[in-house]
Amino acid sequence: MNLTIPNLLSLSRMGLIPLFVIAVIEQQPARALGVFVVAGITDALDGLIARYFDQQSVLGAYLDPIADKLLLTTAFVILAVPSIHTGVLIPLWITVLVLARDITILVVSLVLQLVLSIREFQPMKLSKVNTAVQITSIILVLITGLTPALDAVALGSLYLVAGLTVLSGLLYIQHVNKMLAARE
Repeated sequence: MNLTIPNLLSLSRMGLIPLFVIAVIEQQPARALGVFVVAGITDALDGLIARYFDQQSVLGAYLDPIADKLLLTTAFVILAVPSIHTGVLIPLWITVLVLARDITILVVSLVLQLVLSIREFQPMKLSKVNTAVQITSIILVLITGLTPALDAVALGSLYLVAGLTVLSGLLYIQHVNKMLAARE
């Protein structure tokens, strides 16, 4: 196993998830926000270090997106629970929408790999934008636990996440159809 600095940063991001959950459960929005931001910084650093110091690895190619999805999934789920979070709640339907899309993409990519040996299933640019909006939305939701001044902005960003999630999901379906048609 190749434990480069970027891989260690991805693992540390996974290790921050329980600290984030505990902070939210203990209704410590400032601490939860701090942990989430630190996790975001590790995400930015692992990619920069991997590229700059040529430490890209197969392990890192799997660890980084897994760490990202675990953090975001955890955040969407825990911030949708009414009795836990003190700020704006993520509507349950948005949480289900985000999770359903991610699970569907994961299952489809696994099927394409295992059944058709298709290994190239790169993230689309809109998915990267969607992830950035999801991160921003989580930060805004966490801030509303400190001050309600951004409630409307946080809700608006969550509706934007919903729209981008549906749109990127539809584009993935179109992309997979084109890949399958090209193989015929």
